[in-house]
Amino acid sequence: MPPPTANMPGVASAPSQRPENDWQGFSKNLKEVVNLCRQEATVRAEKSNISPYNALLQLYEPGVFTQELDQLFGDLKTWLPDYIQDALDHQSSVSIIEPEGPFPTEKQKALGVDVMQLLGFDFDHGRLDVSTHPFCGGVSEDTRLTTRYKDSNFVEALMGIIHETGHARYQQNLPEQNRELPIAFYRSMGIHEGQSLFFEMQLGRSAPFLSLIQPLIVKHLCNGTSQPAMALANLEKIYTRVRPGFIRVDADEITYPAHIILRYEIERDLVEGNIEVDDIPELWQQKMQDYLGLDVAGDHRNGCMQDIHWPMGSFGYFPSYTLGAMVAAQLFAAQKKAMPDIEELIQHGHLSPIFDWLKSNIWSQGRQYSTAELLTRATGEPLSASYFQQHLKKRYLG
Repeated sequence: MPPPTANMPGVASAPSQRPENDWQGFSKNLKEVVNLCRQEATVRAEKSNISPYNALLQLYEPGVFTQELDQLFGDLKTWLPDYIQDALDHQSSVSIIEPEGPFPTEKQKALGVDVMQLLGFDFDHGRLDVSTHPFCGGVSEDTRLTTRYKDSNFVEALMGIIHETGHARYQQNLPEQNRELPIAFYRSMGIHEGQSLFFEMQLGRSAPFLSLIQPLIVKHLCNGTSQPAMALANLEKIYTRVRPGFIRVDADEITYPAHIILRYEIERDLVEGNIEVDDIPELWQQKMQDYLGLDVAGDHRNGCMQDIHWPMGSFGYFPSYTLGAMVAAQLFAAQKKAMPDIEELIQHGHLSPIFDWLKSNIWSQGRQYSTAELLTRATGEPLSASYFQQHLKKRYLG
């Protein structure tokens, strides 16, 4: 679920500059955007008596401040690089059979619709379409989600659908009472991302869920006759593969937070005036090397020019993605305590108790509680990085 659009200088020219790796032209436009965002941040900061970056952060994560982010992300940085390396070492001897296409779009969509029905999406109040980037939007009465298809690869589209269905279920189940008032809106982008990542990462990539949908994959994509790549054990390997890369949107579950922490640290210092736009490429290269061991020097197209957020002025949005991953892990851990047989329920397709729990504890609560109180009421404590750490350790290092 990308950030809301904005009319900012530089947005129109950015698409041509990225393919040409034109950092000079891109940075010229970005400086105008940063200048305006700093002005906006200063006004907001003066009115709310907080720092400029915190003032922008409130647009996406009300009640969350850099002090909490620095603590949560600082925790991740103490163990995440070692986890990534350990996962790579663990998977170095794992062989994966690549699925052989083509997988026609209409068959992939039919598969996606079946999975959405399993996940409880209300097709009487929403639909699935195609776009260049997976997205979910609309209102509770009419929730639209999209994905993108490649005939050579069904993996990406299917998980895109599952991810966006998490957003959609949240949107469709917000409070019906006072729906036109802010109290019935979603709590924050971190909580919203938490729902999509619950669906995709905690549920969708789990062995029990893959076991549940594997027959559907065979039915729709293999004419009922499975190829070796569609065997459950191989699908589990595909959906938990770790491969550090330059591009955030293509990152796997365990390397993705490194991409977010990198961006958070740069945009925080940029808005606060501690660094300038001209400093971004060197900082990007340094942090990519430190966090992921990758060299992106000079490749701005696959480095600091790849996202839409900064050109459109959405400073303060990036933290929501990793906050969401933490939220998802903490919610699932709480569900395990409430439903010790949750994995068996998933494997047999009995998903209603899981969704009922989410609706009762998160979806129906709207914005009546702060993020910390909402999570405390649902899980017994405010947001913690420990559940995300435990989840990654079990899935990738176990």
